[in-house]
Amino acid sequence: QVQLVESGGGLVQPGGSLRLSCAASGSGFSISTMAWYRQAPGKQRELVAAIANSGTTNYADSVKGRFTISRDNARNTVYLRMNSLKPEDTAVYYCNSLTGARRNVNWGQGTQVTVSS
Repeated sequence: QVQLVESGGGLVQPGGSLRLSCAASGSGFSISTMAWYRQAPGKQRELVAAIANSGTTNYADSVKGRFTISRDNARNTVYLRMNSLKPEDTAVYYCNSLTGARRNVNWGQGTQVTVSS
């Protein structure tokens, strides 16, 4: 069974930066494509960024050029560096493998990001 623990969220002013971390326990992390998702109030959860075990990355158009996803397989951890934050980035951020997300399993508690002046 996989457990995912997100951290690093907080309150930040527009234009600011945050780095989120997701620590994974359980087997299979190093071979899994991992992703960050977010869910804003009243909206569906959406994919923000994904990173394959090869290091190939993909981003939602809304965050391209501002967010960077990375991973450390030795630490079973995936990161999301968020720069130039906007109020519309406000959401609860979750990490999961693409497989876990499709199956709707292994979700952690998420970490709240609030962008406001």
